[in-house]
Amino acid sequence: MTPRAREIAAAARDLLEESGPALLTMRTLADRLGIKAPSLYKHFPDKHAVEVELVAQMLTESAEALEAAESRAPGSLEALATAYRDYALAHPHLYCLATERPLPRAELPAGLEDRAALPLLRACDGDLDLARATWAFAHGMVILEIHGRFPEDADLAAAWKRGLQALHP
Repeated sequence: MTPRAREIAAAARDLLEESGPALLTMRTLADRLGIKAPSLYKHFPDKHAVEVELVAQMLTESAEALEAAESRAPGSLEALATAYRDYALAHPHLYCLATERPLPRAELPAGLEDRAALPLLRACDGDLDLARATWAFAHGMVILEIHGRFPEDADLAAAWKRGLQALHP
């Protein structure tokens, strides 16, 4: 990306994190940058392209978080789950943008999705089905937490522990 495209992506991310995906439009992005919306199209063909860049950022950063957790505690599903949850809760709008709609696989950097999944796949001893089930559990827990669906008195730490134990006895 050009320096200007990086600046646009950074502004888009700030806008997303502050206001959520519904308010991320090319017009609000242009306003944030103090330019006219057509100027954005010199760097991104459309809003979808901006969103793809943000999804790529989320996958890269979550991969880095999982890789760091894996290096601190090799093979620890609890460490990976904690890193995953912490990242998602720190970036709820970005997480939702990246996970609540179809993944634009063909438009992402080659190998990025695999990189993001690899720490979990290794912790599951290469069992792809188990890794997918574990990710589905983690995603479900995170998305319910982001959307405030658990009662205030819910012991989420215990639920995470129980869920991981159920999948990995």
